[in-house]
Amino acid sequence: MGCAPHPARAVSPRPELPEPKGPVERLPEEWEALLSSWGEPKFRAKQVFGWIHGKGVCDPEQMTNLPKRLRAKLVEDGLAPPLEVASEHLSEDGTRKLLLRMHDGRTVESVLIPQGSSGAEDPIGGEEPEDGRPVTQCISSQVGCAMACVFCASGMAGLKRNMTAGEIIAQLLLGRDRVAEGDRLRNVVLMGMGEPLHNYGAVARALTLMFHADGLGFGTRRVTLSTSGLVPEIDKLGEDFGGKIQLAISLHVPDDERRSALMPINRKYPLGALMEAVRRYPLPPRRRITIEYTLVRGYNDELEDAGRLAKLLEGLRVKVNLIPMNPVPDNPLGPPSWEVVEAFHDRLWDAGVPTFIRRRKGDDIAAACGQLALAGEKKKVRVPLPTV
Repeated sequence: MGCAPHPARAVSPRPELPEPKGPVERLPEEWEALLSSWGEPKFRAKQVFGWIHGKGVCDPEQMTNLPKRLRAKLVEDGLAPPLEVASEHLSEDGTRKLLLRMHDGRTVESVLIPQGSSGAEDPIGGEEPEDGRPVTQCISSQVGCAMACVFCASGMAGLKRNMTAGEIIAQLLLGRDRVAEGDRLRNVVLMGMGEPLHNYGAVARALTLMFHADGLGFGTRRVTLSTSGLVPEIDKLGEDFGGKIQLAISLHVPDDERRSALMPINRKYPLGALMEAVRRYPLPPRRRITIEYTLVRGYNDELEDAGRLAKLLEGLRVKVNLIPMNPVPDNPLGPPSWEVVEAFHDRLWDAGVPTFIRRRKGDDIAAACGQLALAGEKKKVRVPLPTV
């Protein structure tokens, strides 16, 4: 069922991290320090970490190679699953959406996307597996979002709270066990609910956990973090992880006036500052930063926009993912025709910009990016886009 940890070739970056907020967030050396204070031998730390992150077991009573006294102590320490699956929906194209409930009753969504299920031309971070279909899991980092991007459902109710590192990593522990027989969880994209860099400390700890060879064991090439453009945190991510995290920039408009209307964060970090951060990001050889561009009908989909975008990206090690906007309830905006999408794509390729079209997946279960809405939450009123 795709449950085996990845090979031990994964790296383990060690940025300066905030203190763990719960047992699931502890690294092996933190477990070793704690268990030593309980009078336990050092090797128990690796066993506990392996149960949680290698096997996805967060119930101490199931950790059968641990002595009963230690299992009781772990229960007392609060070790328990951070999330539970409230509901699960399977799309006709194989996409699987998980509605996950946290201890305070808040819910987030995570989506498992098998490659090849609907012909995506450029799966972010994707590489062909040794066997079976590769599966990408889209995970959330916040309950709601404070960025208020006009085209995105996740921020329509605003930010409710940050997720903990334990809640972030638990999405993968649950998702790994729900991969179809013969497939394998290969890639992770932080593109679900929330702005990952707005919850930097918890995300950095979750990344460090998912890279650990004794746990999930993801390589950095298989993990993509998407940001709306928080410039100081982009710089910090590059410094803390040596530029090895695959970075995606939600750009969407090639000029400041319209981008500020679409994405309010642009008023604080305009395109000039953002492109300089892209230029500074310490990319390893043969890697590119992904530029995400959501095509909104009649707003940013003209060939002139494609030309402006090519000019903006000139000289940068980037590739572009074109994303026809996902229809969002209560939002009058929508995607352009397929002919317009292809013409935009061709214009960028002709200008020498590697460009791919990301096709929508999971529409029948509202699983695609920008559709992770907070059910039952009061939605913020949207200001109409200006005519430019």
